[in-house]
Amino acid sequence: MLGNIGFPGLILILVLALIIFGPKKLPEVGRAFGETLKEFKRSTQGLTNDLLDEKEEKKSN
Repeated sequence: MLGNIGFPGLILILVLALIIFGPKKLPEVGRAFGETLKEFKRSTQGLTNDLLDEKEEKKSN
């Protein structure tokens, strides 16, 4: 979904974020978003690994 934004859309999002949060708060918001995204990816990878492990266990039985 986000792959279709393109460069102009990304610039628009950044300008809107700058207007909404302000230049002092923006780095903090970006950092929090990055940490949340990292945790989401870690959780999704863990779930994927668990599902693959279960599939392998069922296959070997």
